[in-house]
Amino acid sequence: MRLAIVSDIHGNLTALEAVVGDLARRGVGRVIHGGDLALAGCQGAEVIDRVRELGWPGIVGNTDELLWRPEEQETQTRNAPKLRPLLGMLFDEYAPASRAALGRERVAWLRELPPEWRSEGISVVHASPGDLWLAPPPDCEDAKLAATYGPLNAQTVVYGHIHRPYARKLDRFTVANSGSVGNPFDGDPRAAYALIENDSVQVVRVEYDIEREARLLLGSDYPDASRLVAMRRSGRFVPV
Repeated sequence: MRLAIVSDIHGNLTALEAVVGDLARRGVGRVIHGGDLALAGCQGAEVIDRVRELGWPGIVGNTDELLWRPEEQETQTRNAPKLRPLLGMLFDEYAPASRAALGRERVAWLRELPPEWRSEGISVVHASPGDLWLAPPPDCEDAKLAATYGPLNAQTVVYGHIHRPYARKLDRFTVANSGSVGNPFDGDPRAAYALIENDSVQVVRVEYDIEREARLLLGSDYPDASRLVAMRRSGRFVPV
């Protein structure tokens, strides 16, 4: 079985099209998206339309859900007060811009996405089971990964959210992060996705035209475009 997990596109159609081309070259016909499709990019509507055109099933992410759950800002600020500036940017700046660009029908489509995808011993969640906002980092202990994802009772678990891809084999199952197509945070600006072949998980990196994406962002009226461009170019998170 060959299955790709493509997650955290964040409105970056340029990166998505590069990944679609790479999947075609590899002959990968089965793809699941891991959420966070539109917010934090200037082509969110186009990304959603492309994913729907491709017919990829998938799951909801935290930056999808915040489009219709503004009350989540208070909860997340209480849980992580140090992230108040970032959360303010997400909820107060990005969300209104993305809602306006997407329109009601695309947001309604996002609302129908489930929190988990499961098939043939594989489980895909955005962050953690039951939590779209909290996920272990790549360097956490095996015991933490086992406690977080073991209850899914899957042979392979793939999640997104943290934008830092890896794959690790534990005693009872394999856990992997698919990374981010549109906004990596591991120092490598290339688009990332996870490729499952039989029992192994490989992180795939794909070159794309980052300067084209930068021109699109800077030429748009999407908020915080300069910081988004800096992250696209560096492959690292830039504080608000």
